[in-house]
Amino acid sequence: MKKILIVDDEADIIEILQFVLEAEGFQCFTAYDGETGLNLAREIHPDLIILDVMMPKINGYKISRLLKYDNKYKDIPILMITARSQEEDKIIGEETGADEYITKPFNVDYVVEKVKSYLEC
Repeated sequence: MKKILIVDDEADIIEILQFVLEAEGFQCFTAYDGETGLNLAREIHPDLIILDVMMPKINGYKISRLLKYDNKYKDIPILMITARSQEEDKIIGEETGADEYITKPFNVDYVVEKVKSYLEC
């Protein structure tokens, strides 16, 4: 079973994503702040990470950078989902290693489709 880590400080977003992804047969792990998310990523080594940008403790850009520049985690796809929709934000997301940059509000089916394409389901 593929493991997905969802890191977002908005509980409703985590619940929606977790519900639809578990219904698709994925095992979901969740974190509500950046520090917990980073620690959990290192602990469980997920197959994919869904990551918010603006969060308490450590922001998503920093988490992405820390994981992508570490050989143990660099191949984990990161889907950044954020309310930050400016082009410069997207560029920063790409520079820090995010594989996808999806802006809120997002289409849940689109996110599931992206997850499946990265995990080749």
